[in-house]
Amino acid sequence: MTLDFGRLGFGAAAIGNLHRAISEAEARAVVEAAWDAGLRYFDTAPHYGFGLSEKRLGAVLADLDPQGEAILSTKVGRRLDPVPDADLSQQRQGFVSPEPYQSAFDYSYDAVMRSYEASRQRLRRDRIDILYVHDIGRFAHGDAHDARMRELMDGGFRALTELRAAGVVGAIGLGVNEIAVCEEVMARADIDLILLAGRYTLLEQAPLDRLLPLCMQKGVRIILGGPFNSGILAQGVRHGGAVHYDYGPAPADIVARVGRMEDICADFGIALGAAALQFPLAHLAVATVIPGIGSVRHLQSALDLMGQAIPAAFWQTLKDEALIDPRSPVPSA
Repeated sequence: MTLDFGRLGFGAAAIGNLHRAISEAEARAVVEAAWDAGLRYFDTAPHYGFGLSEKRLGAVLADLDPQGEAILSTKVGRRLDPVPDADLSQQRQGFVSPEPYQSAFDYSYDAVMRSYEASRQRLRRDRIDILYVHDIGRFAHGDAHDARMRELMDGGFRALTELRAAGVVGAIGLGVNEIAVCEEVMARADIDLILLAGRYTLLEQAPLDRLLPLCMQKGVRIILGGPFNSGILAQGVRHGGAVHYDYGPAPADIVARVGRMEDICADFGIALGAAALQFPLAHLAVATVIPGIGSVRHLQSALDLMGQAIPAAFWQTLKDEALIDPRSPVPSA
């Protein structure tokens, strides 16, 4: 893979009205600001607003990037089913979308082919740079995982490899929240990339054991999503409000660890969010980080955090206090 993602990418779930509605003007403004700031990697999915994120991203980039220089990734594995009687003003599956659909898991050959074609039209692209399999694994499917994996291996992956072989898709991979399924799929299929959300962060370094070495061995690159672990590494825990980790309330041990990290950040005069964004990039398998970006303010914050200088002594302090794995590669000052 020779794609140049840049250090910071754009996660486009928020412009699909994740948790709250944003206007067309707001969505356009943040994508335009990201483009103007030099971001060239944009990740979306049919699930994000039931096509809304793809439509918005495609419309803006059609104006800004008529030559198709941006790297676009989207996902397969969730088909969009019509819901004609739905109250479109209410949140559905996490989104407040005017699109009259809801998503349902489907990793079959036909569903993947239809999903690719529909995404291509919404994104206004003749080809799609990257297709990820969305949310395969026990984290999403529990006891149904084995059946879903058979569906994927017998059908969906055949579609993906055909699309890649035909050149209409540049690369294929997984878009997941767990480590085990990455290792399982890599043992059975030839993938190029993994969009791994929340599993290699300041709070979690378990992929150092097997997954990241395996990626290095096989030439699979990691796109690191969820670098703030559901927000706790962006806002910290010293503000007195509710804190979330891994899509739920943060447990006491995590709150204590983040609090100590926050105190060390204060000692060194740096932002916790800066450490969180920059840490994953030190590993050679990690190609870029993609926080969710839903406003120009969020974009500017991410740019500022990415540009903040962090001294080597800070990282060493985290290791000395056993707050990060001592094997972790860390950014150079």
